[in-house]
Amino acid sequence: MSASLPIDRARLVFAALIAAWLLATGCERHVVSSSVSLLEETPEAAAQETVRGQEEAKLTYAPDVPPPIARRHATRVVVHLEVREIELRLADGVKYMFWTFGGRVPGKFIRVRQGDLVEFHLQNHPDNKMPHNIDLHAVNGPGGGAVSSFTAPGHESMFSFRALNPGLYVYHCATAPVGMHIGNGMYGLILVEPKAGLPKVDHEFYVMQGEVYTKGEFGAAGLQPFSMEKALREQPDYIVFNGAVDALQDRNALRAKVGDTLRVYAGNGGPNLTSSFHAIGEIFDRVYPEGGTSMLKNIQTTSIPPGGAAVAEFQVQAPGTYIFVDHAIFRAFNKGALGQLKVEGAENKDIYSGKISDAIYRPEGGNVQSLAGAAPVIRAKNKAERIEFGKRVFDRTCAACHQLTGIGIPGAFPPVAGSDFLNADKQRAMGVVVGGLTGEVTVNGNKFNGVMPAWDLNEEDIADVLTYVYNSWGNAGHEVTPDEVAKARSNRPGAAPAKPEE
Repeated sequence: MSASLPIDRARLVFAALIAAWLLATGCERHVVSSSVSLLEETPEAAAQETVRGQEEAKLTYAPDVPPPIARRHATRVVVHLEVREIELRLADGVKYMFWTFGGRVPGKFIRVRQGDLVEFHLQNHPDNKMPHNIDLHAVNGPGGGAVSSFTAPGHESMFSFRALNPGLYVYHCATAPVGMHIGNGMYGLILVEPKAGLPKVDHEFYVMQGEVYTKGEFGAAGLQPFSMEKALREQPDYIVFNGAVDALQDRNALRAKVGDTLRVYAGNGGPNLTSSFHAIGEIFDRVYPEGGTSMLKNIQTTSIPPGGAAVAEFQVQAPGTYIFVDHAIFRAFNKGALGQLKVEGAENKDIYSGKISDAIYRPEGGNVQSLAGAAPVIRAKNKAERIEFGKRVFDRTCAACHQLTGIGIPGAFPPVAGSDFLNADKQRAMGVVVGGLTGEVTVNGNKFNGVMPAWDLNEEDIADVLTYVYNSWGNAGHEVTPDEVAKARSNRPGAAPAKPEE
């Protein structure tokens, strides 16, 4: 007995030191842990913990996260997850037959505690056409559960596992061809909380990147089929957060207030590409790379491999709109890997001043550039369709500068919403889109001096986007036709032949 006393005292002293450190650093825990629960966070200890009671898992769709776990003991957690093969929106005018865990992409967020015994029920809806299973990276066992969960349509499989290792883990379908099942949307996240819980934050969010390989190119309308050829070449047309091009933008944006602390559970379903996860205008105070329990501080961009995850924590100090991106940046602005965090609250000029001055600086000259990449031609049957199609062109081509709401960026890009410059002269507006614009212009009383590139769009797309702009945000309501655009193009000095409608 006497030999064990120094060890027990050492354990208590060590626990007290950890508690003091947590208080000193301001890390308040959900669970005030004893020396045992702080020290015995090993897989061996978790395997031996007594399971008491039973509860149904609370599952949530992205970007929501189930509430933190308050209980101090292991329990049997029952998870019911249904596979649905369902047609969902991928972008404006674009649909895709996703295969899903729970009816959306990504699959539902699962939250358990280290030591829990998880009873997992995988249900394959009778209307589905394919068999499916699930591989949870949190499982210690053959196939991560895939071996035990192969399920035909109209059937349900059940297996159980102990959550031995704390961390944030990906789950996905592992039925052949595995890449196709994952590429069709069959991925999600499971969090295994450590026994001591996690530091409290004001908001937790679920963000997961994935690739979609479509037969048509980005923006091609209609129900798009899966392209195995593009998947094998690792060339997706869409790289998105939470299953769609704008799943985290505008009314779907994440929201917080100045001073709030945030935790983002970020995953990458892949199936092929590594994500360079970054928040424009923020620094991650703490990152748990690869979903593990090791922590890094003051991280600008964190790499998340396909089939991997990371936890990013930070506090927001200034109001405004922050942008989450895959910093392989063409993926963000041209393929969809972009989300918004809108922060409200009082400004603090010591933290961020905003623009103080503005001056002209143009060492590279004002040459007009031609940007390639026209969308496939979609012919509108009437004005209403032209407005609808024009919105798609605007969102993928014009919104980066003029913003989705048409308000532009003060001092840089003029507004198209309520624009006296556009409304005064339809012919001039067509000429600007066809041939670009350089030099100073005055819009709604404000001067702008920059470059408007000559976008490589066909007559149909130009007619559509101008009609959309003219019929939005209180503008003049004009309809622009492809014939008018072709005439405007031919009337330009030194005009090149009209771009063919492919």
